[in-house]
Amino acid sequence: MKDTYLMFARYNAGANRTIYALMDKLSNEEREKERGSYYHSLSGLLRHIAGGTWFFLGIYKSALGGRPAALKALEPAGAVKKLPEGPLSPDQWRALAADLEILDTALVNLVSALDPKDFTLPVKTDWYGGNPAEVPLSFMLGQLIAHGTHHRGQVSQILDELKIDNDYSGINVALLSKK
Repeated sequence: MKDTYLMFARYNAGANRTIYALMDKLSNEEREKERGSYYHSLSGLLRHIAGGTWFFLGIYKSALGGRPAALKALEPAGAVKKLPEGPLSPDQWRALAADLEILDTALVNLVSALDPKDFTLPVKTDWYGGNPAEVPLSFMLGQLIAHGTHHRGQVSQILDELKIDNDYSGINVALLSKK
């Protein structure tokens, strides 16, 4: 299980770098243009991906009490601050790249620090109306991976409409764990 989550964490990091690089070639106006998505613009979608990662990493802390290496892996994510709502300035856009890198690295380092039994640790959540009140860490890691993939799919659709090649969907064999 750990190897699978490590592969997906590495994939998320690489896919986020790729879509940021593609969008970085656009003007700020093009990144901020209303695109009809729930998060409005391309930068809004990428900011939401980062915000979702920040949120998930934060809720994992409650499950990691006696695991200092895992908690240490999450420490850098604490330096990431929520970006303001609305259009991003060019400086905020550049800050988003740094934030994504910090968050994605924290996720890879977290999964690397986990022992196989840690994937069953309970994470408290109220998402399901208290039923269940907690779910395994593996489930919540899966939710984070799905969240990023879902929203990168929205970015991909918009980039397709703009005729910008963006085939980052395959998982490269280089992401497999080396033993």
